[in-house]
Amino acid sequence: MKKLLLALLAIASFGIANAQQYALYGTKTMFDAFENPSQKSFTLDSSRKFSSNFFLPYFGTNAANKGSSEFAVRKLAQEGVFDTRSLPIGTGEVNHFFENSNIYLATFRLFKSYKYQEEMGFSWQIRSDAHVDYTNETLAIFDSFERFDSNKLYTGIFDTKGYQQSYHQLSFTYRENWNKRLAFGLKASVLSGILYNKLNIYDSKLYIDPETDALLIGLNGTYSANFSDFNEINKKTFFPNFKNPGLSFGFGTNYTTKKGLFLMANIKDLGFIWWRSNTQHTTIDQSKTIENIENNQSNTNQKIQDIFLQAEEPKKFLAPTNAKFDFFMSKSYGFYKPALAVSKNLFYKGGDVAFVNTFIVNDFSGSVTPLYNLNGVFMVGLQGKYQTPNFELFMGTDNLVSTGYQTYGLIKKNAYTGRGPNGASFYMGVGIKFGNVVNHPQFADIIPGINDKSDGDGFFKSLFSIFRRK
Repeated sequence: MKKLLLALLAIASFGIANAQQYALYGTKTMFDAFENPSQKSFTLDSSRKFSSNFFLPYFGTNAANKGSSEFAVRKLAQEGVFDTRSLPIGTGEVNHFFENSNIYLATFRLFKSYKYQEEMGFSWQIRSDAHVDYTNETLAIFDSFERFDSNKLYTGIFDTKGYQQSYHQLSFTYRENWNKRLAFGLKASVLSGILYNKLNIYDSKLYIDPETDALLIGLNGTYSANFSDFNEINKKTFFPNFKNPGLSFGFGTNYTTKKGLFLMANIKDLGFIWWRSNTQHTTIDQSKTIENIENNQSNTNQKIQDIFLQAEEPKKFLAPTNAKFDFFMSKSYGFYKPALAVSKNLFYKGGDVAFVNTFIVNDFSGSVTPLYNLNGVFMVGLQGKYQTPNFELFMGTDNLVSTGYQTYGLIKKNAYTGRGPNGASFYMGVGIKFGNVVNHPQFADIIPGINDKSDGDGFFKSLFSIFRRK
């Protein structure tokens, strides 16, 4: 239990997670096309037919921790010291930690047909999502029980709720134009679960008896996971084996008005994972007396962990993926392109509202993105991008201030560097196009989709033809 919670908080502090990277929306990069399946990434008469990241870095990171535990978490991350003396005890104050990650290990995309601007893509991603609401006392009890007053009954102070889920995602994407202004796209994926744990403590109590040198702790709740202890996790855990299989589906569309307003909407990663390998579901309803607690913190920690381990029951279960609904709109005014992005999680807490300000000079662009996360965190992002029809290189952060503080604090190993919510964010990507140039019919002898087997209605034209009048 201690290892699980501290590992999650350490991840948040170091920022090893992903953000939505809204400044890349509407850019026709590979990231844009894979994340927003109706988007195209090839340019006629300029782009080559195939694109890939060639296993080069294509990832993003973002995480945050908010609440009165900020200094304790910062000290753990930047100095490597677990010290909860700064935390107020007995109030049941709740802290919030969240993260999500999206790492593209391999991508391949091709231009299929000129007629409907058809594109197909294949990708291998690793994704992770987490959200934990935890109390100060949940941290403090693993540091020192002496933080708590003797002969006093505490109630509700360990009430904690949260989840973490990570998995491989192997995807196929397809997009096509309906006409010159409207486009559709889909993304179908098979999933292979890596790690899952979900905790819900809804009733708790603590009493320390100084006369008997004993501690009474009571917990009521549930816990589900596909591992019992972090010692079970090794390198093999992170390879796709489909012992915990799943499916997800995404669908998107975009439309450009006559006045140049670009509108895009997506349902992303709507699916589930069937966790069935080494899985457990624990129902906790017990009080435990821990004796000989004086100068024996490690034994106290182990006894608390045993409450969960001794109640384990093998059980398979389904868990939904972190599906989202995205809406994006933008319009160019010369070198300046403002955009509004709204994203809302469908099954879990959280979402974002971002205002992207992009400034474009030839093949270079820079973006400044104020963003409000619906978990109550305000961030400002910064991005730089170099993009030609056959090459893309971008780098940025969705949380500039916290990332700067966190990086400087790690270098100086000083917990007093930085203030406000813990957090860090970083993303980058390199994409290359190769093969023959995708030419317009007026300038080429061979055009994909002209006078070949793909000549005819596109996929979505054929799919929606059932609604046409005969």
